Amino acid sequence: MEQQEFDIITRMNEKYIKMSKGHKAIAAYISDHYDQAAFMTAAKLGETVGVSESTVVRFAMHLGYEGYPEFQNALAEWVKNKLNSVQKMGAKYGKSTQSEILTSVLSADIEKIQDTIVNLDPAAFEAAVDIILGAQTIYLIGVRSCEPLADFLHFYLNMIRGNVVLIKTTSVSEMFEQMIRVGEKDAVIGISFPRYSMRTLKAMEFANDRNAKVITITDSIHSPMNLYSSCNLLARSDMVSIVDSLVAPLSVINALVVALCLRRPDDVKRNLETLEDVWNNYQVYLNDEINFIDEEPILNYSLMRQEEEDGNE
Repeated sequence: MEQQEFDIITRMNEKYIKMSKGHKAIAAYISDHYDQAAFMTAAKLGETVGVSESTVVRFAMHLGYEGYPEFQNALAEWVKNKLNSVQKMGAKYGKSTQSEILTSVLSADIEKIQDTIVNLDPAAFEAAVDIILGAQTIYLIGVRSCEPLADFLHFYLNMIRGNVVLIKTTSVSEMFEQMIRVGEKDAVIGISFPRYSMRTLKAMEFANDRNAKVITITDSIHSPMNLYSSCNLLARSDMVSIVDSLVAPLSVINALVVALCLRRPDDVKRNLETLEDVWNNYQVYLNDEINFIDEEPILNYSLMRQEEEDGNE
């Protein structure tokens, strides 16, 4: 059957946009709690989500399954495969030396970056830069393994421009509370890779409903994150055992930062100089870092001053 060709989570995400409100609630719960949902009866799942048992059954059939038992078996099999990822890692790398593992993983990451170079649309990249610079407020969201990517982009966007909001949340309700002012002059950047986050998808749906510009950073044209975005930045990301390789996505984000800096060089320089003055005035780093504005090392600043004073005596 068709559902055997795609894993259950992929099928659920692909059909999400056409789901009813009740079905979307079920999909969101399963996405975030798949390990628990796999062992729930239709009645228990419906009670947990707040819908009827018959709604849960119709949800399973909407995904192409003959009934809830077949759906539950498919979900249990998917969970089992995920839990066996450590065993798969052992089969792949079990007899390799540490240096061989290092070479293998780094080579795979190089391949992902090369693939991203070939498949990322330059027009979409340029559009993303324009959207980010033109937006009134930027909202960033990335959960689970994508959270560090959102943190990284947030840090540098703050250096380049103001009004950047990093959505920090563990629940859908908190997410909407932080996005309540999103409007047509704003932009939302959603970062999500398999397993795709239903919370991120809901944030992008909300932003799209508010007519905000939506940028997605994801892995393929088949990603459900593309459903609500007007600008898709695709970066290859494969899972090696239990670890998501986010090297290519981080490179794309790094390229975004560089492009934005080159478009706003005066603003960036002014912001960095202001920040440097604050650090110096409040002795934030106590002169233990390299000055990244004029590239003159200040590690030995006190030592150099002492040498100058000795030379003047």
